[in-house]
Amino acid sequence: MKPLTLRKLTNRKVLFVGGKGGVGKTTTAAALGMLAADRGMRCLVVSTDPAHSLGDAFDREIGDKVTGLTAGLWGLEIDPDAQAARHLDTVTEHMKQLAAPEMHREVERQMQMARMSPGAVEAALLEEVSRVMLEGSDEYDLVVFDTAPTGHTLRLLTLPEAMAAWTDGLLAHNKRSEELGKVLKHLTPSGSRSDVPTPFDEPDQDPFEGMDRRTRRIAETLLNRRRLFHRARRVMTNPDTTGFVFVLTPERLPILETHRAMHALQQFDIPLCGAIINRVLPADADGEFLRRRREQEARYLAQIPQALHGLETVQVPMLPEDIQGMRSLSLVAAELDRLGL
Repeated sequence: MKPLTLRKLTNRKVLFVGGKGGVGKTTTAAALGMLAADRGMRCLVVSTDPAHSLGDAFDREIGDKVTGLTAGLWGLEIDPDAQAARHLDTVTEHMKQLAAPEMHREVERQMQMARMSPGAVEAALLEEVSRVMLEGSDEYDLVVFDTAPTGHTLRLLTLPEAMAAWTDGLLAHNKRSEELGKVLKHLTPSGSRSDVPTPFDEPDQDPFEGMDRRTRRIAETLLNRRRLFHRARRVMTNPDTTGFVFVLTPERLPILETHRAMHALQQFDIPLCGAIINRVLPADADGEFLRRRREQEARYLAQIPQALHGLETVQVPMLPEDIQGMRSLSLVAAELDRLGL
């Protein structure tokens, strides 16, 4: 896929901001949100990191409810544990409906164990990310996600297939599996790309014909969840509406991680807009120590174009103080505006 551009990032509908921990991706996501709001847009900035720092960046308590921050700008910190608890409660009830009464205690025991599984937490988190992305695209002009590139994003793209295998396995030994199996055959996509059709787009087609009410409700739940992920994947791979922005510092490890993440995302056709090189030493910084740091930094800056295979980059200078609160974020937003973002 041909790289996109960093110019006028706020004209998109969905932005993913990713990078190695500690490079300033949360600050960048927050500043992009402020820039969009300054341009008269309605913008939602969403944190998907369990160790939330979005509220710290704005110097405001945000939490897992959409919170107003300033005119045209809202924030949200998705709580993975709370999402996982709600998700697993729902799954437990569905499984109990599918299992014989004498198996209910075993179902509850297995689902209790699943609560400790990182995979279960991640699945619930990604379901919420998909929902926020799709609903937010209708309510806001721009939704900015502060996220990790090789974690949530890649798993979100492969989750529909993983869910298909999981649900098929759970239903394999159930007395209704033959009936539901007809539905599941249509729910499992044949590929892993964004051109996979959403099942049952035809309005006159009823995949649940002949099912009893309870079985139909369970099958509809499975179908709706699969549809959610397919719709989200289509949005994520649409270069007309979505873009991924890397944030890195001119240091060895962030360059290497960005290089790997770029290749991983390209394999899934994620539209890459470019990279923001953060905390570049100002030209007027003085002293022998800073001179040597600048020489090292210059070597890394020279390596970045080759490491990122020509992906467009811009440089944001290091500020003399920590970035926290609206005033300092507005300085970063002004710099991004100056750079044409």
